[in-house]
Amino acid sequence: MTDPAPTALAAATPPDPERRSWLIATGAAGGAAVVATSLPFASSFAPSERARARGAAVEVDIGDLPPGAMKTVEWRGKPVWVLRRTPGMLAALTGQEAELADPGSARSQQPDEARNPGRAIRPEVFVAVGICTHLGCSPSTVPQGSNNPGVGEHWQGGFFCPCHGSTFDIAGRVFRNKPAPTNLEVPPHRWLSDTRLLIGEDQA
Repeated sequence: MTDPAPTALAAATPPDPERRSWLIATGAAGGAAVVATSLPFASSFAPSERARARGAAVEVDIGDLPPGAMKTVEWRGKPVWVLRRTPGMLAALTGQEAELADPGSARSQQPDEARNPGRAIRPEVFVAVGICTHLGCSPSTVPQGSNNPGVGEHWQGGFFCPCHGSTFDIAGRVFRNKPAPTNLEVPPHRWLSDTRLLIGEDQA
């Protein structure tokens, strides 16, 4: 006598309610376990709240930037200036400290490597957020010897905010008795090569 075919046996065997409930419960538990283990795995690919708040870093090539010229890029919705200073611009950074509100940048925001008179990691390249620290207007570049009435006499070059008259030297340091409370912000940045900068990388 041969054994009945599997299909016949399954058809002939009455369903076991207890066994069926156990299988459903096991399957549900297994599915829940898959979901529970997949959520941390998936969340590991999501950027942190801090990373989203800071915004992505921006890479800039200044190989084509001649001395005296400035390039503007966007970081976190803000204009960031990259200025290649000439020897004359660098020389103008000294001799007017008494006229500046914060010549040593003690109250201003910049990377530790840029806490110096030029406020730069490399003296000839100045990087700054192009927004006045008073009410958020955008200053303009005013060269040395300009007849712009807002900058006064003996102007050595720098930046002028047309909204309320704040003036900054060529390192973004604000002059005394101006509405802007602090120097221009220098964002976090580092050099990737002799001509490439990474601006806005979280260094914390």
